[in-house]
Amino acid sequence: MQINTPDYEIAESVEILTKAQLRAFADPLRMTLLDLVLERAATVAELAEAVRRPKSTVAHHVKVLVDAGLLRIVRTRKVRAIDERFYGRTGRTIHNRVFRAPGDVDTPRCVNSLTTAAAESVDAHEADRLYTTQRYTRIPADRASEFWRRVDALANEFSQLPAEGDVTYSFVAGLYPTDHPVLPDLA
Repeated sequence: MQINTPDYEIAESVEILTKAQLRAFADPLRMTLLDLVLERAATVAELAEAVRRPKSTVAHHVKVLVDAGLLRIVRTRKVRAIDERFYGRTGRTIHNRVFRAPGDVDTPRCVNSLTTAAAESVDAHEADRLYTTQRYTRIPADRASEFWRRVDALANEFSQLPAEGDVTYSFVAGLYPTDHPVLPDLA
């Protein structure tokens, strides 16, 4: 199987270590821009066309991502005496190391991927083309972290599949504590 690799050099991962980086990352449009350049480097004009937004708006968001170290110029070309810049991610996977403490209002919230997926999946559900599963189990936090690393590796594998076909699919997974009922211990 051929792996979908961007047309530029990319580190395997980059870490978000500051609130400023998290603020740049925690925006739905900027997350979409980051996703788009996983396939190949793109210009502001190409990104603007893809997201159907004005070039000036996209240019602003690209600058925020560049300043945060999440995007970079990967190549340029001359177009009528102007350098056209192509942008790419700094890392295939972006790991957030900045977390909100209870009561913290200064640290931005990341986009809730499950909420986004729920909204995006309505049409697929109605067309009976939605595949989902949900399970519950009681495990310690360290086992949950280890399991999540495996899910994250699967998500990375999914994002590296060759870009072919007519339909873009989304893969979403979540792991979170719940107040799901549990059976009492056996006597």
